[in-house]
Amino acid sequence: MAEFVQGLDPGKLVFAETILSFVFCPFTVPAYNLPIFLFGTYVHESSDAVQSLKTFIGMLSVSVIFDIIWMTQNSQNGLLRFATLIIQLLKVPTIAAFLLALRQRGSQFPGLGTDINGPTVWSMPGGFTSGGREGYQTVDDESVAPPHTKVSAAASPPQAIGGIQTGAYQSV
Repeated sequence: MAEFVQGLDPGKLVFAETILSFVFCPFTVPAYNLPIFLFGTYVHESSDAVQSLKTFIGMLSVSVIFDIIWMTQNSQNGLLRFATLIIQLLKVPTIAAFLLALRQRGSQFPGLGTDINGPTVWSMPGGFTSGGREGYQTVDDESVAPPHTKVSAAASPPQAIGGIQTGAYQSV
């Protein structure tokens, strides 16, 4: 099964489904298929759109359920029912091919083995990480002094200049 999915071209699958949806859109068919497949064509062409790829896979997966509901609620003639069924059957290998493409782009769909303890995208400002950064003291290591601290000699007392006291706080 895995070899079969690896042999599929997600671009050709979504293009074929887009053409089928476009050809049958003037008739009584599910209206959501054409926009979903057009979005899938865009997502397949952009190589850095991981979040959009996840969105497409989710929408395509939910649309399989919507197709079943739609087919039970609407009566169609033989050709339109056959076309809707073909589009619905093509969605399953398309989902599998795009899941593989998502994995090849370095991500996974949530719930399919995603490592929640993996690397983070951001870090806390001020060096509140376990490794510390840029001279900040880390939170978990209290015994080490920050490397950029200097102990100064005795602080000079505040001086009055022209009736205004200078020092740590000034009154205006």
